[in-house]
Amino acid sequence: MKKKVISALLVGSMALSLMACGGGNKATTTESSKAAAAGDTASSGEKNVVFMPKLVGIPYFTTCNEGAQEAAKELGITCTYNGPTTADAAQQVTMLEDYIAQGVDAIAVAPNDPAAMTSVLKKAKDAGILVMDWDTQADPSLTKVSVCQVNDQKFGEHMVDKLIEYMGTDSGQIALVTGGLSAANLNAWIKASKDYLAKKYPNIEIVNNGDPYPTDEKQDVAYSTTKDIMKAYPNVIGILGYSTPSAPGCGEAIRDLGLQDKVTLVANGVEADIQDVLSDGSLDCGNLWNTQDLGRITMAVASYLLQGNELKNGEKIPGWDQPIILSEDGHNVYMTESGTDYEKK
Repeated sequence: MKKKVISALLVGSMALSLMACGGGNKATTTESSKAAAAGDTASSGEKNVVFMPKLVGIPYFTTCNEGAQEAAKELGITCTYNGPTTADAAQQVTMLEDYIAQGVDAIAVAPNDPAAMTSVLKKAKDAGILVMDWDTQADPSLTKVSVCQVNDQKFGEHMVDKLIEYMGTDSGQIALVTGGLSAANLNAWIKASKDYLAKKYPNIEIVNNGDPYPTDEKQDVAYSTTKDIMKAYPNVIGILGYSTPSAPGCGEAIRDLGLQDKVTLVANGVEADIQDVLSDGSLDCGNLWNTQDLGRITMAVASYLLQGNELKNGEKIPGWDQPIILSEDGHNVYMTESGTDYEKK
């Protein structure tokens, strides 16, 4: 089926990477060391905030760190950016144990597996460390606040509407591609999409018994998985991708299979990483947010709370020039509602 338009919903910076920002931890990666050498941590004596991504070395988290470092410098705090080189929850736990022993002031973590974080985050909280999460939520009873890039419900529904728009039909088979199966944020978006599909587009069938295909946050896995999907389900006409490697990875597979006019792809992706698949129609629409801003707001919130302040809906805080958007219970801080849409230029 002919696709309608080539569009991309991404947002300013990028949301695919995960890098490390020199933390002095034994597990510090080469990338982390380079970051520290380049001045990614502030001078000693300042409040020290550990800013831990799911993994380091991918554009999404790398650009988040750029925003975090800028904000930390402005606010006079230290941002220690560090994380595992693969999406490994056990490595995150080990690294956090070391930071707790060092007596850092705050921990802001994007957990690979929220359940695996419970014990170490409780230990941090009991030690008097400010505990936050960002990008992906941990156990809310253990975190002071969750910094969320989008409203999960609205984001998941928005992706579905875009897929239907670009497919040009509200019936047929589609597939879901995700990052890690334990990623709480991705699972929340997928649930929102599936619930919305069942309610508004009942003639859409999700293959693989409705389950998403994991790619472990790897572009090459997204590529091979897409080929496997099309081999197993040749009648699939749409793919929803819920992680930034999915847009370029799935898009390249669609291009190599010559399916640009048959399969519609709507997926998360970093703007700079999807231009080729966007320009030739392999990707119809990408969705994201400004990843630098995600790092910036996380540091701004951490700094504000470390000063003993409480967040209030609609107020502005140092380091963040937009009014704070809080959930009804006051625990979640939303950077934006449903991401940003970009169309082919």
